Formats: sequence, structure tokens, C-alpha cells
Amino acid sequence: MTRSPRPPRVVIDTNLVLSALIFAQGRLTPLRHAWQGAHCQPLVSSVTTAELIRVLAYPKFKLTAADQQELLADYLPYCATVRMPVKPPATPACRDAFDLPFLQLAVAGKAKYLVTGDQDLLSLTGQFVCPIIAADQFIKTLNL
Repeated sequence: MTRSPRPPRVVIDTNLVLSALIFAQGRLTPLRHAWQGAHCQPLVSSVTTAELIRVLAYPKFKLTAADQQELLADYLPYCATVRMPVKPPATPACRDAFDLPFLQLAVAGKAKYLVTGDQDLLSLTGQFVCPIIAADQFIKTLNL
């Protein structure tokens, strides 16, 4: 019996996770199916998870506490939690300090990709340890 290759470890920014969860039939549905089908292994840290929890509670989404828990249950069980080192890993300078935890998570978690729609992160393409790519590009790499 041959073991199937391990799915790529990826960091997915909060906005993409949010869109994939909230808009079940949206353009990021394939991304949601990718983590649910074990075609990728999303990485999270305490900081990125806290941000997701905080953003799900925004009034504009009109989600009840039960809705928020259900959406988290559709993502977090598929994720691998990365314990961040006391001294955060070195990353390229970034225009938005809120993007730093995603860069640090990608380094510490040895991610194969950082998947984002954030222009500040995408602008670092080629300067980082792993490819920083848009969701559409990432979905194409999975050949689903």
C-alpha cells in the first residue's frame, strides 16, 4: 500500500477563510472544499485564530453565537495549530502590521503557500520563503 502524499501546509488569511465560510456558494467554495477534503492543511496560530473569532462576531455579518460556532467548526478541526516560538521568525518588512502574524505563521509552520487576497502581502511575492499567492491561483495548483 502506498501512502498518499501529505497535503500542502498552507496559511490562509482571515478574509479568505471568512469569505469561504460565510458565502457557502461563493467564488471561494473550492477553497472550503479543499480543506474539508484534506487537499490542503490550513495552519493557524493563537493570534490568527483569535482574529477569525473576533471578525466572525462583527455586527455586519449578523451571525448569532451559534452561527459563529458552526462556522468555526467548519474550519478549525481541519487546521493544524502551530505553536509560535517566543522569538518570532524573521520576515520581510510589511506595510500592514496586522499581516505580520500570517507571515510569521507561514515561516514557523513551514507552509508551502501563503494564500491571500491582501495586496500588502501579495506585494511581498518573491521576497518570502514560500509563494504568496491569490486564492484562485492556489485552487488551480490543487487540480481539483
